[in-house]
Amino acid sequence: MPSPIGHALAGLIVHSSLADRRSLEDWPRMALVVAAACAPDLDLLQRFIAGAHSHRAESHSLGMALAVAAATYGVARARRWPRAGALAALVGLGWCSHLLLDWLGSDTAPPFGLMALWPWSREWWKAPVVLFLDIGRTLDLSTVRQNVLAAAWEVALLLPILSVVLWFRQRKS
Repeated sequence: MPSPIGHALAGLIVHSSLADRRSLEDWPRMALVVAAACAPDLDLLQRFIAGAHSHRAESHSLGMALAVAAATYGVARARRWPRAGALAALVGLGWCSHLLLDWLGSDTAPPFGLMALWPWSREWWKAPVVLFLDIGRTLDLSTVRQNVLAAAWEVALLLPILSVVLWFRQRKS
């Protein structure tokens, strides 16, 4: 599964390709979409806090993406932020970008895949092809080397997509 670098780039791609012209220059909104693209991996903290480990389960699902989008909409409306619906949609899609990247990532720890359709299904889903390398969670030299290689691959794959999106957006305006 991809690193936070890959997930942040995916969030930038979502924001840059779908935000309206005013929101493109709205750094707090962009930061919120990027944070949403990285947030599903906060479930890794359960391992350190409670000793539990359910990575890629409920937090890596369309149901959670919808819940986060709804919560974003509620907060944005309560605070009277402009374009609350658009922000909620971008945050939800940023969350979904995480699911897509993890679905396309190498997974070396069972259960394999992610619980993408929770709460409607507890089935685990894994893509038939792998585009992203696995990220290790130890600090030994071989794992760090693997993580650097994986992050470099993510940048090589996603940065050109972001560049093309930004080029088209600039050309359009």
